[in-house]
Amino acid sequence: MSFCLADVQARQRVKIISLGTSGSLFRKKLLAMGLTPGTEVNVTRKAPMGGPLELFLRGFSLSLRKNEAQSILVEPLP
Repeated sequence: MSFCLADVQARQRVKIISLGTSGSLFRKKLLAMGLTPGTEVNVTRKAPMGGPLELFLRGFSLSLRKNEAQSILVEPLP
């Protein structure tokens, strides 16, 4: 079962399945930040009212806007 990263609850672990549309500038930016398919991500915090998400991956924290997170497809990890 997969869903978009924006729908993930705080303190949940997920694995990235795919990123947005191929060839887009935004997709290239996500790949450069380390958000590659197969990467495990911990959603550490989620701001209220549709604010940004704080992610922890590959040893660093990263914040993404909710609309950016909607283009990232993930699956839950145990």
